Amino acid sequence: MVMIQLQRSYQQGTIAHAYLFEGEVGTGKKETAIWLAQLLFCQNIQNDAPCNTCHNCLRIKANEHPDVQQIKPDGQTIKVQQIRDLKTEFSKSGVETKKKVFIIESAEKMSAGAANSLLKFLEEPDGQMMAILLTEGKARILPTIQSRCQILHFSNLSRDQFIKELENKGVSQKKAEYLSHLTGDLEKAVEISQDEWFNEAREATDKWFTQLLNKDFQAFVYVQKKVCKVFKEKEQQLLALDLLMLSYQRHFEMLIGGLAVKKDNSYLIQKSVAEIEIIFNGKRKLEANVSFQNVCEQMVWLLLKDR
Repeated sequence: MVMIQLQRSYQQGTIAHAYLFEGEVGTGKKETAIWLAQLLFCQNIQNDAPCNTCHNCLRIKANEHPDVQQIKPDGQTIKVQQIRDLKTEFSKSGVETKKKVFIIESAEKMSAGAANSLLKFLEEPDGQMMAILLTEGKARILPTIQSRCQILHFSNLSRDQFIKELENKGVSQKKAEYLSHLTGDLEKAVEISQDEWFNEAREATDKWFTQLLNKDFQAFVYVQKKVCKVFKEKEQQLLALDLLMLSYQRHFEMLIGGLAVKKDNSYLIQKSVAEIEIIFNGKRKLEANVSFQNVCEQMVWLLLKDR
């Protein structure tokens, strides 16, 4: 595990001045970057790990520590001016200590100018400075930048690990299990769990699913009456289809568990697979900017008709 490797480096005094954390969304890159920054500034280190409760740890977690800077894409890219501003800021002495850390999210989105500017920065590192680059696509990072970083690969968490991490962050076991089916992104799962709107969203999609499963034509009315009112933003609408798909997938798993798959009932399996494909295709249309109401109504028509 990456954290164990970093702990060993800390114990041995071999922490690198630049890291490249590579892995898919939800593999814990950002959380580990914050953890490492906390480790360097923590006022009460315990068992070679940050306490997560001291003043410095809390400020870093809230992105409020003056000597820990976080950079995200400005629009579609990380622009050269963002790196220049960072270099200007870090050319000064640390505000509170001599140590300085910067974290660059989606580092593969650096413009050519930004990447070259960062490269010059890494070529002449300050002994008290640490760079942590996060990426989902290492191949899109300049090889010269890669060569100046220690590259650590992040693998997807198992479902049990994912649930445990959520529980460690205060999410109930039941909700953690539900979220583990919905997303593999730990940060997004925590964000969803803390949103009061999510409970209303779950109730709305659960009722919609029940109507669809029972072939109730009220499911058409429900789209305009409830679904479109609850899911207003594009991200919420995509989540609505994820929730509906999850309900169908669970239904499919229950169906498989309760059937000895024979020719007599194979059509039920095929029907369930077809229903999941309808929702999957609906999500693709929504991503292609077809209106949410049109996507939902078309899905309802396909799901309700005899197959």
